[in-house]
Amino acid sequence: MSRGLLLRFENLVQLRGACLQLRALSSRKVCGAQWKPVQLSAHPMGSLLHPRLWPKHRLTSAALSQCRHLATKEETKKKKKNVPLTRGEVEIRQKMTVEELAQAMGKDIDHIYEALLYTDINLDSVEPDSILNEDHIKMIVQKSGMKYKSAKLKEEKERKNTDAVKRQVVNYPAVLTPRPPVVTILGHVDHGKTTLLDSLRKTQVASMEAGGITQHIGAFIVHMPSGEKITFLDTPGHAAFSAMRARGTNVTDIVILVVAAEDGVMQQTIESIQHAKNAGVPLILAINKCDKPEADPERVKKELLAHDVVCEEFGGDVQAVNISALKGENLMVLAEATVALAEMLELKADATGLVEGTIIESRKDKGKGPLTTAIIQRGTLRKGCVLVAGKTWAKVRFLFDENGKAVDSASPGIPVEIMGWKESPSAGDEILEVESEQRAQEVVAWRTYVEQQERMKEDLEVIEAKQKEHRLEYEKQQQKLAHLTWRQRKAALYKANKHLMFSRPKERTEMDENTLSLIVKGDVDGSVEAILNILDSYDCEDECKLEIVYFGMGDITENDISLAEAFNGVILGFSVKANQSIKKLADKKGIKIKLQNIIYKLIEDLKDELNSRLPPTVVETTIGEASVLDTFSVTVGKNRIPVAGCRVHKGLLDRKMKFKLIRNRDVIWKGCLSSLKHHKDDVQVIRTGMDCGLSLDKNLEFSIGDEIICYEEKEVQQTTSWDPGF
Repeated sequence: MSRGLLLRFENLVQLRGACLQLRALSSRKVCGAQWKPVQLSAHPMGSLLHPRLWPKHRLTSAALSQCRHLATKEETKKKKKNVPLTRGEVEIRQKMTVEELAQAMGKDIDHIYEALLYTDINLDSVEPDSILNEDHIKMIVQKSGMKYKSAKLKEEKERKNTDAVKRQVVNYPAVLTPRPPVVTILGHVDHGKTTLLDSLRKTQVASMEAGGITQHIGAFIVHMPSGEKITFLDTPGHAAFSAMRARGTNVTDIVILVVAAEDGVMQQTIESIQHAKNAGVPLILAINKCDKPEADPERVKKELLAHDVVCEEFGGDVQAVNISALKGENLMVLAEATVALAEMLELKADATGLVEGTIIESRKDKGKGPLTTAIIQRGTLRKGCVLVAGKTWAKVRFLFDENGKAVDSASPGIPVEIMGWKESPSAGDEILEVESEQRAQEVVAWRTYVEQQERMKEDLEVIEAKQKEHRLEYEKQQQKLAHLTWRQRKAALYKANKHLMFSRPKERTEMDENTLSLIVKGDVDGSVEAILNILDSYDCEDECKLEIVYFGMGDITENDISLAEAFNGVILGFSVKANQSIKKLADKKGIKIKLQNIIYKLIEDLKDELNSRLPPTVVETTIGEASVLDTFSVTVGKNRIPVAGCRVHKGLLDRKMKFKLIRNRDVIWKGCLSSLKHHKDDVQVIRTGMDCGLSLDKNLEFSIGDEIICYEEKEVQQTTSWDPGF
């Protein structure tokens, strides 16, 4: 008996020891420690005499199991420490995006979208990088059961202006040297501007131009017999190239206004006069095509009086020269008048110091890279000069004249083609020479920064306008739900917007699929600019939306094909090429490439593509007309059917066609006939002058004097109402 009690006592002591050890582990928060049996020195004989009465491996496994359980809890706590707390304070700041707020709260983006359902924000316009209003940020944090605190604003240091600027104007006679005058030839399309310059240069420029009209600016030097040089700029006269003409007058000293003697003053003539006035440049009038029988130079001079262009014979200061560019008549008189006016203007420039100039045209060449045609205005341009224009820079590698011949330098008033640009600058950009490549990079970085700041300001204005619009919509929606309780109102809003929770903004598809996406490629920057200006005049968004996905210079590439495929778009190419492999790839992927060398033909192709995107309209063509002279009814089975006695007075009535019933000039029914009879016979056609009886496929009562019209419906392709102006 005493022996059994002793064994039970020993087991209880061992159990108590195990519990004490587990409690010690828990209090010390020790995880993963190995189990060590308690050695009971007071009662060693129990374990020696009866080792199997309380198996140690079972006690050990139970303790290890409890220890693993504790370790799992501790590890979970440690892991939770690494994740941002979902409850507590969230540090917020102004202009936080959806993604940034989700990270600050330790939530996913879908949680933010769900919280935004209770705001006036339109979820269709919300992206992960969309900027949230401060009020909305606070509301989202509060709805999530958290508190917010404002982050300390880091005051951004004002960035130092590192832009390059022009040198101060120096009027010391010692540094000023005579320079050639820069003369721009302006006028209406096909009035002979390029032919005039061609005759002066004795080359065949006009024959090389596509369609016989100038497609971009050409800059040339003409050497006079007396030894003087004149720099001529030939600008396009087509309506699409207004920006090029404006750019030409901004760098010119004298404008030669070419007007055809038989046509007189035209639209682009008036525009050219306005460009010259805006630039403050003197005019010389060249009345061209005077060799034609219908030429009337005096009429041209009188028409120009209405536009404040007064010739010398009428008491003004504008020289007028009658010429024939094709036959070369009086060209030297025009050139001498230009030289005389240039001498009166005393044109001089500083050929020393840092270079300043203006880009006339920009293009890309496969072998040479980006190239620009420029007019030098100050300094002397040489190889190795570091130039800045717009948001790009160049270290001049080569210089070429208008004939493509390499030259070593270019002085003021001389047109030159520059090679060595990192990227293509825009036509019209100002060229400034800087001291080093590092200085050029600083200038470009500053200009990029300024542009980004301006763009951010514009974006914020647009965002604020949209938020105001959405807030007004939200208030209207709230007014509709004003009669409901708070819970009912929230439940109604949640139910209305619940479907938006399961689709992310990028995965939502637009309802309006009638959109034409365009990839625009041109040979030079000015051509692309002209096309974009035309596309800006598109005002038929209700018919078909026009979206410019990409525009640039150079031939059609595989990237353009991929882009067109991604957006289901069309490629417009002006004076560029697409090789056979590109054409095969486009055919394989079903991509349309529209290539033209004349701008109005390119726009015609675009209008044809717009027409193909429009749904066809149904046009009704009248086949015959009849008048109701009497009404009666017949009984078929149990049904009473109204019948009209009619006489055809125009065309014929064909039972296969559609009919409509007109009463008091209102159409009250459209459909088909159920019967058509002549006397008692069923007939298919009733012709003019014949009487008939007819009934409709609808039980409708007739009135004497009603008109029955037989017509045919045809689908006709719509045409766009967009008018580009030419």
